[in-house]
Amino acid sequence: MSNQLGPARQNTAVIRPKQLDGATTTLVCLGFCGGGTGPYHPWAEVVAPDVDVALICYPGRDGRFLEDFATTWDELAEDATRTVVSAVGDRPYVLFGHSMGGWMAFDVASRLEARGTSVPDALVVSSCNAPARGLTPRDMFPARQDTDEELLTWMRTHGLIAEHVLGDPDLLEMAVEIMRADIAVRDTFRYNGAAGVTMPLQVLAGADDKVIESDAPAQWRELALGPYRHDSLPGGHFYTPEVWRALPTHITAINR
Repeated sequence: MSNQLGPARQNTAVIRPKQLDGATTTLVCLGFCGGGTGPYHPWAEVVAPDVDVALICYPGRDGRFLEDFATTWDELAEDATRTVVSAVGDRPYVLFGHSMGGWMAFDVASRLEARGTSVPDALVVSSCNAPARGLTPRDMFPARQDTDEELLTWMRTHGLIAEHVLGDPDLLEMAVEIMRADIAVRDTFRYNGAAGVTMPLQVLAGADDKVIESDAPAQWRELALGPYRHDSLPGGHFYTPEVWRALPTHITAINR
């Protein structure tokens, strides 16, 4: 598969809230199921002054809303891999993913290691079971059989819908469409067979997250061929609002 990029990809697929020149490292964030880049924007105010933030936009949302959604996990993973390369080149960076984005971050990191290009200095996965055991019913939330109202309730509960969207039926419809597209992609997930990753791996998990299995840290440890760290944080799948707002402060690789 080619790593070449179209000329407009970086403009639409990589969002940099800080626009920081001369950063010592960059925190590159991959989205979770149904999410755009919005939940990560406030993190630009949390990271250290010399840390840049690059938010990877999947097709069909944000600046790429005119593009077709990816239809399979491999298609989205390849798109994300190319976009990460376009965002960082050969500069130092830490790759982060939350929930479905944690699996995506692991997949991207393992693809880049296999290709020997633009490998992250560290990988951080948040609120996700280890991918090597494959997709299980426990991971399939929200579910494709959920009604639109059930999906909206889930998104409202976890603070995934901005205030300006709540009163706009067209934007709510778009939010549901994005969620359903991501659910369809997630449900095609198959483990890529990688033995693991050699860069430092940090796993973050909510102490009250009922989705994460009790042995998930041990499962992730098996995939860490280099340094490994596990941190349990207050709250559920999206932690507490306070923890989420300051989540980058818990990332060891950018807080040394």
